[in-house]
This record gives sequence, structure tokens and C-alpha cells, in this order.
Amino acid sequence: MKYRHGSHNKYKSEYHFVWVTKYRYGVLMGDVGDRVRELVRQTCEQLEIEILRGVVSKDHVHLLI
Repeated sequence: MKYRHGSHNKYKSEYHFVWVTKYRYGVLMGDVGDRVRELVRQTCEQLEIEILRGVVSKDHVHLLI
């Protein structure tokens, strides 16, 4: 990721998002997990967001963008 700058500043923003399933049920396995991964990638691509790191576990999703 490149640094962005204004007339008097320079910055680089990174955001860490975590989504957790209700009651941390392990439902993000197999086809469901693959579909979640695909949807996250498509959405980030449409919004021109760079995914630095990401993990889809059985009960949560981590994204560093």
C-alpha cells in the first residue's frame, strides 16, 4: 500500500475487521467458507480495496485492508 498525502500531511491507513458468527457456531467451513471468501474478494475488488491479509476460519473472518 502506498502512502497518501495532502498538502500538509502524509498517511497510510490500515483497518482490521473481524466478523464472528452468532454464538460462534462453526458454520464457515466447506462450501460456505469458500463462498464467503469469494464474496469478500469480489466486494473489495469492486470498491478498489486492497486486502493485505485475510483468514476465513470456521467461526470468524479476519481482514486487514
